[in-house]
Amino acid sequence: MTTTGKLATAERTDLLETLTKHRNFLRFTVRDLTDEQAARRTTASALSLGGLIKHVATVERAWLNFVLGGAEAMADAQDDWEGQFRMVEGETLAGLLDRYAEVASRTDEIVATLPDLDVSHPLPEAPWFEPGASWSARRVLLHLIAETAQHAGHADIIRESLDGAKTMG
Repeated sequence: MTTTGKLATAERTDLLETLTKHRNFLRFTVRDLTDEQAARRTTASALSLGGLIKHVATVERAWLNFVLGGAEAMADAQDDWEGQFRMVEGETLAGLLDRYAEVASRTDEIVATLPDLDVSHPLPEAPWFEPGASWSARRVLLHLIAETAQHAGHADIIRESLDGAKTMG
């Protein structure tokens, strides 16, 4: 393997290991909860622990669709925006965690087999994106790491408000 190939492999490994670490923090935060607890709002926010799991799975799936097919492919993965932040009738925490594990496995497989992390697509039109900007697969992974870490922090606060349990400390 060339030096460039080793660096590319190391970069992918680092990115995926970091994303996995933050996914695990989030999953650990919901340990031992009932569906009712996972659906409960414990702060002024509309967020619940189950809703956060649902949201990060939806967002990760959407962004990997973007990596594979651009903005048009990303739109196919979007659920009802507000609905992706809460558990609805018939959803279980176990089911949401299973879905998240499936999404994570798909992401890991795609990242491992992408020919190049520099592949990029124009971002969808949205007020929070710079007009005309494009993101590479690498930038998408960095965004997913940040998003997952941020929501793991939200989850820690919600869990502590729910029953005093903490992810760390």
